[in-house]
Amino acid sequence: MTLELAVIADDITGACDLAAGVSAAGLEAEVRIGVPDAASRTDAACVIVALKSRTAPVAQAVDESVAAARVLRGWDARRLYQKYCSTFDSTDAGNIGPVTDALLAELPPDAVSVGTPATPAAGRTMHRGHLFVGDRLLSESSLAQHPLTPMTDPDLIRVLGRQTPHRVCSVPIEVVHEGAGAIGERIGELRTAGVRHVLLDAVEDSDLDAAAEALVASDAVLVGGAAGLAVAFARRLGTDRPLAIRSPPAGRTLILSGSGSERTRSQVAAHTGPLLALDVDALAADANAVVEQAVEFVRTASGVPLISATVDPGQVRRVQERWGVECSAALVEDALSRIAALAVERLDARRILVAGGETSGAVAARLGVRALRVRRVIAPGVAWTSATDAEGRALDLCFKSGNFGGERLFVEAWDEEEAS
Repeated sequence: MTLELAVIADDITGACDLAAGVSAAGLEAEVRIGVPDAASRTDAACVIVALKSRTAPVAQAVDESVAAARVLRGWDARRLYQKYCSTFDSTDAGNIGPVTDALLAELPPDAVSVGTPATPAAGRTMHRGHLFVGDRLLSESSLAQHPLTPMTDPDLIRVLGRQTPHRVCSVPIEVVHEGAGAIGERIGELRTAGVRHVLLDAVEDSDLDAAAEALVASDAVLVGGAAGLAVAFARRLGTDRPLAIRSPPAGRTLILSGSGSERTRSQVAAHTGPLLALDVDALAADANAVVEQAVEFVRTASGVPLISATVDPGQVRRVQERWGVECSAALVEDALSRIAALAVERLDARRILVAGGETSGAVAARLGVRALRVRRVIAPGVAWTSATDAEGRALDLCFKSGNFGGERLFVEAWDEEEAS
């Protein structure tokens, strides 16, 4: 099968978000975790390489992204897509700009990057170059207090301009509403003027469809953005066949939450099963004891147990002040990933829902999972995926962004009959 869409994603939940959307639109997708072996080509029409590059050092993010791009281009990918978060979360040093520049260097000299973080289905829209979360500017949303990448500037032309030496311009919403021809013409004008990075306004799915129509046959273009534009490509390239829903493997269920997002906090609050809260101070004192207590909690729990390190922003700040940002995050990610691995090994856990990008990456790495295939979409950007761990055990994994899913996701995610 032709590799229609080759995606380089900056974290695993973003990769799963995109995989869920394009699969629902009829384009079979597979997520590869880490830079894939060039000899391991898949038959999926869309391959998403999930890196852990969103908050990695710039040089590491660039090196891994370029390595992934070279493998995907070696698989004769028709188009390359740089996936970043729909909240464009990135510091002034990067990593979105430096990675984009490095990927452009892999393409013909006149290549331009064209993209948008807009994903209207998830409440992310872009107007006049400014990113909105729902009806609020990005800087007025909860993302302004993100513990790792606080987004205090909603003007993405300005944000990206601080990360690259190249010119950044936008295609305004009036041009987008004129359709694919007008979009293509404006991109051509900007390219001739020496612009290397183009961001598109989009406030509804039809805007993304027009952009995909303008870009689907374009040469020398690095397409980029959140899942929304990729799904618009899938609507043009997909088969219109509904996703075949397979049964999950039998086994114990488990929820692990490491996200501090506002949406995940509401999901934790709405959870009706047994809950164990992780304490960072206790982890710092004796992580082994805390992990063993958590595994015992899972063993004796009835219903779907939730082990959570999700707390409000004030508590996050206090923990970070005491232990440091990197140390406190590492303590939580290490503990939750160890709990996942021990639950699989000792307790026959086979279905695990993980909230938070960094936590999801840590769990996947600890389990030795290298590939994910979408099994069932349960919410916009959220899917159960089939996987195999390092020991060959079949798993059903849901790696979700902290901001995604309804308030009752932790309760309703397990209802196979209703979803199918």
